Amino acid sequence: MCEDDHENDHAGIGRRAVFVTGAAAALTLATVSFASAAGGTGPRTRTVRGTLPPGAPDFVYVPVEVPRGVREIHVAYTYDRPTVPAGTQGNALDIGLFDERGTDLGGRGFRGWSGGARTEFFVRADAATPGYLPGPVRAGIWHIALGPYTVAPEGLSYELTITLTHGEQDEAPRPVYPPERAKGRGRAWYRGDCHLHSEYSDGRYTLAEIAGLARAAGLDFINSSEHNTHSAHAHWAEHAGDDLLILLGEEVTTRNGHVVALGTDPGTFVDWRYRARDNRFGRFARQIRRAGGLVVPAHPHATCIGCNWKFGFGEADAVEVWNGAYTPDDEVALADWDGMLVASVRDGRLDWLPAMGSSDSHRSPDVIGRPQTVVLADDLTREAIQEGIRSGRSYVAESSKVSLSLTASGGRGEHAGIGERLRVAADTPVTVRLEVTGAPRCTVRFVTDQGVLFTSDPLPVSGAGVVQWRTTASYAAYVRAEVRHEAAAGPLPGPLAAFTNPVFLGS
Repeated sequence: MCEDDHENDHAGIGRRAVFVTGAAAALTLATVSFASAAGGTGPRTRTVRGTLPPGAPDFVYVPVEVPRGVREIHVAYTYDRPTVPAGTQGNALDIGLFDERGTDLGGRGFRGWSGGARTEFFVRADAATPGYLPGPVRAGIWHIALGPYTVAPEGLSYELTITLTHGEQDEAPRPVYPPERAKGRGRAWYRGDCHLHSEYSDGRYTLAEIAGLARAAGLDFINSSEHNTHSAHAHWAEHAGDDLLILLGEEVTTRNGHVVALGTDPGTFVDWRYRARDNRFGRFARQIRRAGGLVVPAHPHATCIGCNWKFGFGEADAVEVWNGAYTPDDEVALADWDGMLVASVRDGRLDWLPAMGSSDSHRSPDVIGRPQTVVLADDLTREAIQEGIRSGRSYVAESSKVSLSLTASGGRGEHAGIGERLRVAADTPVTVRLEVTGAPRCTVRFVTDQGVLFTSDPLPVSGAGVVQWRTTASYAAYVRAEVRHEAAAGPLPGPLAAFTNPVFLGS
């Protein structure tokens, strides 16, 4: 038996105080109260309505008083989507949940986030909607988190339906995580896709589908990277195997850019509720590294709202230069990354920021493994793969059909590969050699700190070839290779088929 609905009116939020909770401005509304569970076993429902104006805080919290004896919390929501003039943003409202431990930034109260991907969710001890964490439903003040991503000029009107079901709680499941090692080939080149989405955030792929498509794409490893939730971590174990290493992470999706936490400890949650102006990103970048992960800004020049990277690269371990199908914003990201390489050389720094590529696949027809990062690692383990990425011993290819080998050698047998330094005198002749397979009719460009200094003739239809170029360390402080498809028209280069991290030249 369901208790009759009661309504709370949260319209007219101007009377509510906006306050800061350790980061971005947030608004907390009046508490939604439920009667005690004593003497009742059926669900009880409350309906909450309100309107958020343009310029609303990034996060609006609806406190819910959860009495003892509740076994399940269910939330459904709707909001209006009025027609807006061209060039004006309409309404988009994200949603998530924090338990009685509170909403403090980086605190322990997080229980799930579905963004705008779902209209309802539930949480109980033994199960939860994908994106949310199962676990005990304890008495106290819980918070539904609303994220007004964009608000139309006339405001955003929403309705929440909150249902508490009373009864005995089942036992919470014990999480099982995938192993940190797969059956590798010793020191070898391993292919991976580190930016993927499933039904555990805003994707449509199941975990089984991702694992199957990753194997079909010739991948050796993948990284779980759901938006603002680690809820998938405990569900990947059955999909791993000797042939597929599954790393665990998160795509930390802030209002000023997204960053992939790559290969963190199982169960690691990284908060996202801050902007660049809040000066909080460094704290969470350090948390990612303490949890054994890498900090990888994603699609830094993407044009979607909130996707463009605004935090700088001082805390990054690598940067995702190529994201999904190759587009103009990837071309900008590639040029920007090359500028960072030049700055490293100019400043005499030994540290430099390696580049990566990932598919950011969400659903069909997104292609898992397009592109993929190919890493030289000592074995197929979490630690070895991360070390290969961190050191820049990697290249990015559009598919497993494309393979590259880039080396630079001096006159006395010295040689260096991708991500390494060839230590030679400034005037010593250096031979740069690229071996390519799987790139029919593509051209090879050698790019240095001066720019593109060599472009080859098109490779044969077989897609295999060897391209060589001679230079010196005084002429080229580094050399990296780009393999590009034929240009459609005009002087612009064609889209990438592959590119490498650099080989550095000089003492």
